[in-house]
Amino acid sequence: MLRIARLMAAAGLIAAALPFSHALAQQKSVTVFAAASMKNALDDIDAAFTKQTGIKVVASYDGSSALMKQIEAGAPADVFVSADLKWMDYGSQKKLIKDDTRVDLLGNVLVLIAPKDSKIDHVAIGPGFDLAKLAGDGKVATGDVKAVPVGIYAQAALEKLGAWKAVEPKMVMTANVRAALALVARGDAPLGIVYATDAKVEPAVKVIGMFHVDSQDLVIYPVAATTTAKPDALAYLAFLRSGAAKSIFEDYGFAFLVKPTS
Repeated sequence: MLRIARLMAAAGLIAAALPFSHALAQQKSVTVFAAASMKNALDDIDAAFTKQTGIKVVASYDGSSALMKQIEAGAPADVFVSADLKWMDYGSQKKLIKDDTRVDLLGNVLVLIAPKDSKIDHVAIGPGFDLAKLAGDGKVATGDVKAVPVGIYAQAALEKLGAWKAVEPKMVMTANVRAALALVARGDAPLGIVYATDAKVEPAVKVIGMFHVDSQDLVIYPVAATTTAKPDALAYLAFLRSGAAKSIFEDYGFAFLVKPTS
């Protein structure tokens, strides 16, 4: 009877420890909310981070505006990666991010794309560029110019070129850059404005023109921990600044804007 009692007591201790062990396992994860254009590169980086640290990364990709609004509504994100400064600034103003962890990590450029089989091969994008004429009866896909960074960048670039007013009625505005990319890849839109890194990972489209930095606002990706971030978020942010992450980001076409930490 004594042996049975001891076994039952031991079983009770094990059962009591299980929730604690489960809680520890749950803590070893980082939730990252990142701009849709980051997906391919960040998936590779997250895998490398998990392999090195054992910390799982749960990533959610969408337009930066939608993600920040979700964070504001209480979504449990540990890290926010924005495709523009505006939505990171918004998070800062609303006290949703830790300003001392913020860094401008990456750079990108806008490109004009068409389906791979398009008869349009190359166009020079400069003052006087008539995008409306190039589109003809078709549409030009990009992000929502009211909220989605790629759309905001696109409108700013086209306004500087004097092309926005004529082409505005032809614009198809999407919830994020990957949705615009998909419209062109499927042939639903003959033209699109996306980031160079998006065009690079989609074999069904081709780049037919590039918006030079002097004709647009510089595309910058800031990153920061949220105010509710778990401690492991700092290790993740450090990894994003590492030489290993730099190599992956550059392979996908991003410009790495910080000095690697290791």
